[in-house]
Order: sequence, then C-alpha cells, then structure tokens
Amino acid sequence: MELNYLFFSFFAILAIATAIITVSTKNPVVSAMSLVGHFLMLSGLYLTLHAQFLAIMQVLVYAGAIMVLVVFVIMLLNLGKEENLSNSSINSIKYKKISAYILGLAFIFQLVVLLLANTKLTTEMSPLAKENGTVSQIGLKLFSDYLYPFEMISLLLIVAIIGALILGKKRQVL
Repeated sequence: MELNYLFFSFFAILAIATAIITVSTKNPVVSAMSLVGHFLMLSGLYLTLHAQFLAIMQVLVYAGAIMVLVVFVIMLLNLGKEENLSNSSINSIKYKKISAYILGLAFIFQLVVLLLANTKLTTEMSPLAKENGTVSQIGLKLFSDYLYPFEMISLLLIVAIIGALILGKKRQVL
C-alpha cells in the first residue's frame, strides 16, 4: 500500500470524525474547535492531493481568519448555555427529528447506490496533479484565463470596503 494512500485515509477518517463532532456537540466552543480540527484535516487532504496552495490557503483563511471571527461571535453572544438559545416547542423539535431521519436515510441510500454502481474506482492521480496545485500554475490560470472575473471580484471588494467605511464613519453634526 502506498504511503500517500495511507495519509489520505488517515486525514479522511479524522476529517469525518471532526465534522461529526462539530455538528453533534451542544457546546459551541467545542464545536468551533472541532471545526478548526476539520479545517486542518482538509488541509492535509489537499497536501496528499498535491495542492499545496489550497492547503496553505485552507489554514490561513479558514482555520485562521474565519475561526477567529466565529470564536469572537461566540464570546460576544455568550453562547455558554443552549437553553438561552431556543424557546421552541416540543412539536418543532419533533419535526426537526423526523426531517433529520429522512435526510439521513436519503444520504445512506445515495451511498449504497454509489457503492453498488458498476463504476471503476481508481486511486491513481493524473500525471499533471503535481503541477496543477502549485502557486505558479494557479497564478498563471488566474491572470490569463480568469483575468476578467478576478478583476470584477477585486472591484466588488473595493466597493464593499468603501461602503463599510461610509457606514462605519461617525456622522458629524453641523
């Protein structure tokens, strides 16, 4: 068995485990920290697929910046106790459980259909996979094939920053 396949299996199992902990725990801080672990496992999966740039961006953007924002919101809202969050009745919880069971069964059905299908599953990667995940290849594609969408997104971000500055500016009384 190849070492890359073992690492991929390891990161995949841990990614599934941390995702389950994220959605199943009632403590928001534990859920947030489990989500950080999930982001790190996804970064490891990207590394096994030779997508180095995506792995670094996963850690910097999601595990870093986004999770700081999530933890800040948890601290700001004081989500220590779940009783403070919900005032729902028993009937709405009953419908939520029924819909969760239906969606879970649909997911299991899809997995069974996928496993029983006569498709050939391969573990081999494309020979170009090591080249396509590098920063130089992503930059080349971004600034050649996708230059127009890149410029539109940068323009949208500039407009959003200017709008945030205008909204955040204190009004001066004349």
